Amino acid sequence: MTPQLLQLACGATSTNAALWAPLLEAGCAQFQINTPERLAAFLATVGVESSHLTATVENLNYSAQGLANTWARYSATGKRGGPPTAQANGLAHDPEAIANDCYAGRNGNGDQASGDGWKYRGRGPIQQTGRANYSACAAGTGLDLVNHPELLEQPANGAIAAAWFWSSNGLNALADTGDFLAASRKVNLGNAHSAAMPLGWPERQALYAAACKALGV
Repeated sequence: MTPQLLQLACGATSTNAALWAPLLEAGCAQFQINTPERLAAFLATVGVESSHLTATVENLNYSAQGLANTWARYSATGKRGGPPTAQANGLAHDPEAIANDCYAGRNGNGDQASGDGWKYRGRGPIQQTGRANYSACAAGTGLDLVNHPELLEQPANGAIAAAWFWSSNGLNALADTGDFLAASRKVNLGNAHSAAMPLGWPERQALYAAACKALGV
């Protein structure tokens, strides 16, 4: 894996590509992301989820409209993109409150008062989210992520965890079939068979096409 490949497949700067290339290569080797098809799907996904390898922790500083655009529950129409609800207006630009509200009772998190939403917000280059995912990743990688979730913000740990997540969720098999939409739905929506479109789909497609071209797929 070369920095030049990460510039194309992840949209990374040359500096970030040089930092992440050996780390992602180690993760891919450990978790059998070892064919051009698998690499193309994995790297394009990482590129979007990490904002081109610039973000290792989720940015939850949403405006009210941003909340409505991202989560249907905050849209007055019940569909993403509608006008924001009163709840969205009340949460706007309060990242901790947003995390604790939108992630409460999901992915193994406790209720809003537990603070799990904020503690286990998205981290790492694939933005693993929720206590249950952190716990499973801890078991799969040996990292003490339940007690120290911030470990995923370190690039070396994040790269290994991202590769573990990809492999453990059956994403290599989806990549083998060329079904990048299903893989993107699994990562972004939690369900490969969802009827909804993953956030950032046009960008995902563009990076995937660039990755496929670079890898000869």
